[in-house]
Amino acid sequence: MAKMLDLIEKLARGEAPPPAIATLIGFSLAAIEPGRALVEFEATERHANPMGTLHGGVLADIADAAMGMAYAALLGEGETFTTLELKINFTKPVWTGKLRAEGRVVSAGRTVGLVECDVRDAKDRLVAHATSTCMTLRGEAATGR
Repeated sequence: MAKMLDLIEKLARGEAPPPAIATLIGFSLAAIEPGRALVEFEATERHANPMGTLHGGVLADIADAAMGMAYAALLGEGETFTTLELKINFTKPVWTGKLRAEGRVVSAGRTVGLVECDVRDAKDRLVAHATSTCMTLRGEAATGR
């Protein structure tokens, strides 16, 4: 089994198909390195909630993707992970436009890690901040994930 970073780098280079959720929502991985990931996204009217602003679940999804890839990029061969907790704060409404979500590993222990993400608009204004607790899985727990 390859290291997760190797698989994610193939995704970033277009050598592997993107996850179905990335295609459905329309985000892409722009950069990856151990402990950091950058996801880019273009918000359009199709992503709106009933009030006309960007649906919070979409913001949570792009932040979750950035944090998950940042954490996964630290994992070794035969390791995978699961998200134990996800929290997001919305700081500014968004209607449409280009967004970037930068995930960063804050702390990576042997089993549990803390990851955070800032989502910013094209003018570099913070529109959301998210945190996530991840658990590394090994052996039988990692099989098939």
